[in-house]
Amino acid sequence: MTDCIFCKIIDGELPSTKLYEDDNVLCFLDINPINPGHALVIPKVHSEFLSEMSPDYAHPMWEAGRKISAALRNADIKCEGINFLLADGSAAGQEVPHVHLHVIPRFQNDNSGFNFPSDRKAPEKDEWTRIAESIRKNV
Repeated sequence: MTDCIFCKIIDGELPSTKLYEDDNVLCFLDINPINPGHALVIPKVHSEFLSEMSPDYAHPMWEAGRKISAALRNADIKCEGINFLLADGSAAGQEVPHVHLHVIPRFQNDNSGFNFPSDRKAPEKDEWTRIAESIRKNV
């Protein structure tokens, strides 16, 4: 995809601070990090959504994320935790339409995180069953 910023990074048309690369994925530091060491893992084949992506690229993406998380735990930044975030679609917060996995080092009281609504509750049993059946039919 010619207008994709991540495809341009893969092709070397745009710079990045690379952390890891193999035949399937590229990992680099996020230019707008939540915390120092915040990395992105991207497949080298363009897919906008995870559901469009071949397992040949999805599996290496997650494995590269695992490697980066291990490296973050051993790096000088001494992170205390790690979030993996994959926003799939604009409603989920995906800003670049190319699948990418955020590997985010976390620290106590870093004032970042996920804001879950305080009024969350499970659906009624019938609705719960209907939702589960609908998903199972499509797996």
